[in-house]
Amino acid sequence: MPPKTARARRLGIALRHHREAAGLTLETAADEINSTRSTLSRYENAQTLINPATVRALLTSYGVGAEEVAAAVQLAKDARKPGWWVSYSYVLDPRTIDFIALEAEATAIANFEPSVVPGLLQTADYVRGVMRGGPHTLVDDLVEQRVKARLDRQQRITGDDPAIFDAIIDEGALLRPVGDQSVMDGQLRHLVKMAELPNITVQVIPLSAGYHRGTRGSLHILEFADPEDPIIASVETVAGQMILDRAGETRTCTKIMEHLRSVALSPADSRKQLLSLLKGR
Repeated sequence: MPPKTARARRLGIALRHHREAAGLTLETAADEINSTRSTLSRYENAQTLINPATVRALLTSYGVGAEEVAAAVQLAKDARKPGWWVSYSYVLDPRTIDFIALEAEATAIANFEPSVVPGLLQTADYVRGVMRGGPHTLVDDLVEQRVKARLDRQQRITGDDPAIFDAIIDEGALLRPVGDQSVMDGQLRHLVKMAELPNITVQVIPLSAGYHRGTRGSLHILEFADPEDPIIASVETVAGQMILDRAGETRTCTKIMEHLRSVALSPADSRKQLLSLLKGR
């Protein structure tokens, strides 16, 4: 199954809205193109990529104007273009690939991490330490491929037209050694440097904050440029990464992220804390 990119999700939402505006059920609309209810449902939920010709046929049957049909057809074409992450499909699990496909199109990313430095801010050596300390033993070649995948992901916040990135880190993650001291020193210096970029904000939640709503696990929230694209949340579970897109779920996650920002140090005080940790090592 191809990853559910933001483009595919946006197209699915548009198809559903136009069908409902035409007053058609899934069964009736599917009959218009000699398809099935389940197939059309998968199109609307971006579980299956729809080809441009089918998009044209559907929207024409819904009575949609030529300009909107052309825009949707182009969106269908764009959604079928493979992203850079496809080359890592054999290295990373499908849930991670799905998340990367969405992250690559996000214009604003917020990430809280309780145990490790956020992936988009990790140095190569820190990534290696994380990979080698995971639950599964990886051969060196596989470790290096995952390191490269992580560094390629970071282009979303350091490359052309970078996304806004808000990173919130529990102080415990900064005190937990990953690799040797030189790795941690390099990672702390990197955090200070990255926080100087205009699109990146780094906040630290001090241990003195005590128990907070983020102690249960990491949290991502992705926002997109198109107002028709609802936000996406992602949480880490023992079974891996889980993507959440239902309105109730994303509202809860947004409130949790707001709480985490409120208990974290300000960006300026967080910088002081990072320098203090670096000096004290």
